[in-house]
Amino acid sequence: MPAAGVANAEPASGDISRSTAAHVDRVDSVTDRELTMYVYSPAMDRTVRLDVIRPADASGPRPVLYLLNGAGGGEDAATWQQQTDVREFFDDKDVNVVIPVGGAYSYYTDWQQDDQVLGRQRWTTFLTEELPPVLDQALGTSGRNAIAGMSMSGGSALALAADAPDLYQAVAAYSGCAQTSSEPGQNYVELVVHLGGGDVENMWGPVGGPEWIARDVTLNAEKLRGKALYISSGGGLPGPHEFSSAPNPVDYAVLGTIEAAVSQCNERLRNTLDGLGIEATYDLRPDGTHSWGYWQDALHDSWPMIAAAIGG
Repeated sequence: MPAAGVANAEPASGDISRSTAAHVDRVDSVTDRELTMYVYSPAMDRTVRLDVIRPADASGPRPVLYLLNGAGGGEDAATWQQQTDVREFFDDKDVNVVIPVGGAYSYYTDWQQDDQVLGRQRWTTFLTEELPPVLDQALGTSGRNAIAGMSMSGGSALALAADAPDLYQAVAAYSGCAQTSSEPGQNYVELVVHLGGGDVENMWGPVGGPEWIARDVTLNAEKLRGKALYISSGGGLPGPHEFSSAPNPVDYAVLGTIEAAVSQCNERLRNTLDGLGIEATYDLRPDGTHSWGYWQDALHDSWPMIAAAIGG
């Protein structure tokens, strides 16, 4: 049985079999405000888990914030729930927070070929076409949406917004690199996918090929016009979270190097958006590494902008 206040989401047409249309498979109540939903994706032919935080006041239609995890896809301990105060932060806010679990090392995109290790990845289709109408019906949403991501999914959030320009009113990218046509950006994507054991050419074909160029958000930035945009990253130098936690020097060096590279991506994106006259809010700091303390800060900082855009 679905949890209280959550409707059954039947297929849009009675002619479509429930086994072939996106639908809610089941809903488990975790607390009075937290649900675990399982939604079937026809594109991937599997059920995807969604961790959902319901609005403080669910008496009327509320918007949706799609909050994406990083390289591990929420399948490891590096998640918003385990690494940040996301549950407490949204305790008094009127928004449905939807956190997909899955998609490790996938870049939340549609892959051209099934991968021997990572399997079938059709996340653009699932997140932008299959899932929104199912959630709108099941959660009784307002139809207004935002998407945010960190690290791997920071670039993915921007790419998904460009793929579905009418779906999201706000986009936030925390320490993401949205460039896939340049060598540094391609190297970053290759590194992430190889960490998961995947063959990166199964994603967008040969590295540097036409699809890699087509996926570059800086070359499709016009599709972001009119959205509330928030882009943040650090410069890799020690910052407040490093000084407070005393990380392992080796870890710090790696995380600092990653963040410095990401910062270069975001400076180029900023130059592109400025050149097009597209407004965005930036927090591009000289300090800070590729780590959760800064992403929690960025979520807090970006929320007022997101809420204003979606009515949260």
